[in-house]
Amino acid sequence: MNPALTQLQPYPFEKLRALLGSVKPAADKRPIALSIGEPKHESPAFVSKAMADNLDKLAVYPSTLGLPALRQAIGQWCERRFSVPAGWLDADRHILPVNGTREALFAFTQAVVDRSADGLVVSPNPFYQIYEGAALLAGASPHYLPCLENNGFNPDFDAVPADVWKRCQILFLCSPGNPTGALVPMDTLKKLIALADEHDFVIAADECYSELYFDEDAPPPGLLSACAELGRNDFKRCVVFHSLSKRSNLPGLRSGFVAGDAEIIKPFLLYRTYHGCAMPVQTQLASIAAWQDEAHVRENRDQYRAKYDAVLDILQPVLDVQRPDGSFYLWAKVPGSDADFTRDLFEAEHVTVVPGSYLSREVDGVNPGAGRVRMALVAPLAECIEAAERIRAFLGR
Repeated sequence: MNPALTQLQPYPFEKLRALLGSVKPAADKRPIALSIGEPKHESPAFVSKAMADNLDKLAVYPSTLGLPALRQAIGQWCERRFSVPAGWLDADRHILPVNGTREALFAFTQAVVDRSADGLVVSPNPFYQIYEGAALLAGASPHYLPCLENNGFNPDFDAVPADVWKRCQILFLCSPGNPTGALVPMDTLKKLIALADEHDFVIAADECYSELYFDEDAPPPGLLSACAELGRNDFKRCVVFHSLSKRSNLPGLRSGFVAGDAEIIKPFLLYRTYHGCAMPVQTQLASIAAWQDEAHVRENRDQYRAKYDAVLDILQPVLDVQRPDGSFYLWAKVPGSDADFTRDLFEAEHVTVVPGSYLSREVDGVNPGAGRVRMALVAPLAECIEAAERIRAFLGR
């Protein structure tokens, strides 16, 4: 067996199951899960119809590169969403469809890391655990940058030593962040691109929450936006990851894309032809319909706004919690141990959250997730309100 497998830590939800396994929650309360970030809003009916209308494509082998029509639809969406000038994104060179960002983030790391170079994969901390596991299995060492409240829950990139940048092969960004919901500002994105040029590393921007924000007149920037403002039409060292899971409430479709530097996309495509991960044709055709429509995405944001408004009205008088810049999470500061809070809340109120320390790593004696819990506002509005009321009652006791 690959010895690197022994370096992998249990997934946060395995730890959560172990924490709650022997706990008996209140029998008179129905369970409400604010733990797993799985969208529960209704999937768009027109996407389901597109899938059903193309089930005859089950008899067709899909290509790894994907349908030209899908890559063109993705490129046009990027132009509209991130103000990329028309023609900069070549559908044949800059875009690859993938089976969701989780699969792509892992595979990308295997393709990019040079195992002979004693390299680092740098990521925010707390973080999406795929970044760490992908780094270890690619033969690199993870390096964690703490995301603390005094820096807006973003890493302090100015504090990163030069020797870390020199060894960095991939810098993972997540904006809006999981679990903090923090956005990486445009000026920071430009600064990081300059650092990537100086030290020759790849920026891998996980933007799967990019369409969950609050101000319809000010959608958050992404790495492609920074490239556009810099006139960087080759997207050198910049790659973005997007998905329909959160944007369109389609986690089961397993559909997303990778876009950016053609000199990286080309060998990544070669890797993927061996990896065996082509997206089924019927899924590609359904994805085209999703990327071409924005009405359902605006409705999705409306539902999350309503939940944030209602839940924060209930919780803010009794809990240190703020509205994030984006995503569907609350990153709440809790009294005492985050694991104890999670266990006791589950026992008393049958509400499940995730301890922040399970989403982070301790570095130099500090775990930036300690003392916090992540709440995913994915349940229906009424359930989110009921969960918030139970949490308030629990804190009152």
